Amino acid sequence: MTDSDLLELEVGPVGHGGFCVARHEGLVVFVRHALPGELVRARVTEETRTYLRADAVEILRPSPDRVEAPCPFAGPGRCGGCDWQHAAPAAQRALKADVVAEQLKRLAGIDRPVHVEEVPVPAVYTEDGEPLSSGPGLGWRTRVQFAVDPQGSVGLRKHRSHELEYVDECLIAHPGVEMIGIERKRWSGASSVEGITSAATGDRLVVVSEPKGRRGKPVQVPQLDVPVRLVKPERKGPPQQQREGRRPVVPFVREEAAGRLWQVTGSGFWQVHPGAADTLVAAVLEALQPKQGEIALDLYCGVGLFAGVLGERVGAGGLVVGVEAGGQAVRDAKFNLRDLPQVSVEQGKVEEVLAALEFGQSQGRSTAAAQAKRGGAAGHRGGSRVRGADITVLDPPRAGAGEKVVDEIARRTNRKIAYVSCDPATLARDLKYFSARGWVLETLRAFDLFPNTSHVECVASLVRG
Repeated sequence: MTDSDLLELEVGPVGHGGFCVARHEGLVVFVRHALPGELVRARVTEETRTYLRADAVEILRPSPDRVEAPCPFAGPGRCGGCDWQHAAPAAQRALKADVVAEQLKRLAGIDRPVHVEEVPVPAVYTEDGEPLSSGPGLGWRTRVQFAVDPQGSVGLRKHRSHELEYVDECLIAHPGVEMIGIERKRWSGASSVEGITSAATGDRLVVVSEPKGRRGKPVQVPQLDVPVRLVKPERKGPPQQQREGRRPVVPFVREEAAGRLWQVTGSGFWQVHPGAADTLVAAVLEALQPKQGEIALDLYCGVGLFAGVLGERVGAGGLVVGVEAGGQAVRDAKFNLRDLPQVSVEQGKVEEVLAALEFGQSQGRSTAAAQAKRGGAAGHRGGSRVRGADITVLDPPRAGAGEKVVDEIARRTNRKIAYVSCDPATLARDLKYFSARGWVLETLRAFDLFPNTSHVECVASLVRG
């Protein structure tokens, strides 16, 4: 069978990863650009002994949820950044809800209905006060990484491919990213260019990378359409910082969420949807219900978003220990939370720092709190001696926490756990691990923070069974 073969398929349910499931001659077929219930002709793009991948190239019986994709670069064989531009926004959320529910049931044995909540994108206006209109599910992505070919032309990767789809505009990119004009410039010597904007403060940053081991001419940065901060590679030492006279321009953007300003350096992690940070903070606070004087853990804490809001809630008599592996993120977190002495941020792998944490009790305060004041809560082994943490929030990468981390959290948390996840499969797997250790799922909320893509963000709360 070659890529040019067309299969007529009755499309079945949605699958995890931006496709639907069909069958052909006993083989499972993962079909992109289709919707459940449709009859399509599909071109095979990958063949194995047990399954096929295919793109729907002709719709013989369309779903009532089908719409025309707003982006001219979307479709079979085109840009791989979006999965569901051919589905109405409400239908996209229903598809994502089905995926989350299926993953929970299949991987964790949890059977419950799921509703994916819409998160509005704040309106953006020109300097003259005119609205920059975007359609539903467009104009939200505040961080976009573009690939660059050897000739310096810019594009986005095609699905499951290193090939580029050359674009002059990305419709899901925030207007602040599009104002930079990255796609319409030539970037000689670069391998990728990331455009970053803060929807709240208007800060803009461009991060340029070059191929590994490159020893030719340095990257040629073109004249951009608006002022930006720039991070580009140097052959020696750390990334270059532009200078205004003698004063270095620090390569960060300021974000605003939960009533505070947050410094995020370079390509450091921050939620890409403008409404995501406040939405997730509210969901985590609702899940944990933090109290004055409590001890809290914020694992995979990044630049300190959850640690900050938990620090304010537990007050001066409480303690929050944030754990993060990335050195720059830890430095940002310590800067962001410098006004909260009850918050300690530790650098290291979560499982290693957790294993080293020791909570004790001394005159109403934990020994971890006393040690945090001396410069770190990690360092003593032996486990929780008296009370452990009252509450824990974790926001791991897409790979999830894993059994070792779950085991440490389950042993060291007394009251409630909030799990923030960008992947329902690894969330379900880890919920099964928690269940085996006596923790049960109390509530689950899901948010559409990545419209037109297959991604969905969940916040699960767990209590001891």
